[in-house]
Amino acid sequence: MIHQIILTVAAVTAINVVLAVLLVIAERYLADFGECTLTVNDQKKLDVKGGSTLLATLSREKIFLPSACGGRGTCAYCKCRIQSGAGPLLPTEIPLLSSEEIENQVRLACQVKVKQDMAITIPEELFAIQEFRASVKEIRRLTHDIKLLRLSLLDPGEISFKSGQYIQLKSQPYADIRERVSRAYSISSPNHVKNAIDLIVRLVPEGICTTWVHEYLREGETVSFVGPMGDFFLRDGRGEIIMVAGGSGMAPMVSILHEMIHTNNERKVTYFFGAVTRRDLFYLDEMNAFRQKLPNFKFIPALSEPLPEDSWDGETGLITEILGKYLKGKDTSDMQGYLCGSPGMIQASIQVMKEHHIEGDRIFFDPFA
Repeated sequence: MIHQIILTVAAVTAINVVLAVLLVIAERYLADFGECTLTVNDQKKLDVKGGSTLLATLSREKIFLPSACGGRGTCAYCKCRIQSGAGPLLPTEIPLLSSEEIENQVRLACQVKVKQDMAITIPEELFAIQEFRASVKEIRRLTHDIKLLRLSLLDPGEISFKSGQYIQLKSQPYADIRERVSRAYSISSPNHVKNAIDLIVRLVPEGICTTWVHEYLREGETVSFVGPMGDFFLRDGRGEIIMVAGGSGMAPMVSILHEMIHTNNERKVTYFFGAVTRRDLFYLDEMNAFRQKLPNFKFIPALSEPLPEDSWDGETGLITEILGKYLKGKDTSDMQGYLCGSPGMIQASIQVMKEHHIEGDRIFFDPFA
């Protein structure tokens, strides 16, 4: 009986090995799409090797589409119009495209593979996105799972960005990880500082890029990133600004607050920051400094599960609960909402804001999954 089981396991293993080898051969020879021509905006023609996603192919040609999720098909930032050569719409794209976008041939560049000649249209402003090399000037622990990463630019030596925008940091192989990935991180430094940027990076369990930053990256090393990207930035207006963030969602808010100081913007700002326990709070000194320089600024941290040893006498509960209590009964007709954090927190905050008549066209966010 045992002998029969061993033979069965050995047979199944052999079949799996053969199938794996056949898949490798098929990928190498049958899925070789050869040279393809990409026509961009009816003007530029690129001869590229087929087989990769459109997002990756364009990146190799130094044309960088936004991709907050690193090409995993969740953020839908890499949308572009593909007039020909895209093939049928994929199930992974359908939930992220509106019926109007589908009708207008909009696709997700991270899901569409270049298998034949292709004609695409992308916004002209995306050609301003560049690849940068930078030296790691400082790595500083902010909490038990969040680090500040300060990068001094090498080539190009300066960057221009809007406060609130993000970059895509490229990881390097480490330990058993041979994969290089790009992940989106909002810039937290002032936008009038051109020769360096600050990032706030939270450690994600089993996250390839965040593990690299937290455990393997060292000061003095050289890294590369692409940017700036995103349309999360301070809009014109006279009404109160409501900020809601959690964890590393602190980053774009800090950059926006720096900009407000630099431009003498006196709009009222109320900033709600959600954390679990006291050890998850950071930048409290920075918030006090903002309070000194922005007379209409108020910072409201809240702990959802404070520990007895926290001796916490501030707001307690989910940040959306605190937000709802604050908005109740207020005139919200000219308020703007700025959100950054987990998709769940953002969706819950949007719901609360809409319940208090802050409409969707006055709510701005970057959801980083």
